[in-house]
Amino acid sequence: MSRLKLLRIALIAFGVAFCLVYPLAIIWPSGWAWHDGPPTASHYFMMIVGIYATLGIFLIRASRDPVVHRSLIEFTIWSSVVHALIMAVQSFSPGTHMGHMMGDVPALLFVAVVLGWLTYSSGARNDG
Repeated sequence: MSRLKLLRIALIAFGVAFCLVYPLAIIWPSGWAWHDGPPTASHYFMMIVGIYATLGIFLIRASRDPVVHRSLIEFTIWSSVVHALIMAVQSFSPGTHMGHMMGDVPALLFVAVVLGWLTYSSGARNDG
């Protein structure tokens, strides 16, 4: 299977996963939610859910032609790295958010590594 085909599959898989942030917070709150109580108890968290669901839909759409949508893919890669690094630092703050070091932090780094490797090794990155 070509790396471009794998990239298309990864874009769909990660797009669907980003659309599932809300259910993940219900199933595993210590790894995905940064507040106590139900997901709807935090306005911030609901904004994150909306942003990630929107990104997820656009990643699924980008799977049709990754070369054309490489800027969206690169945004996903680098914003995932930045988001994960910030969350990793914050997880050490008082309030014991260490569950994120086993939940959303490695998940975002995984997204970045997989999409980065597939994008840059498949020829989907066209600098022209």
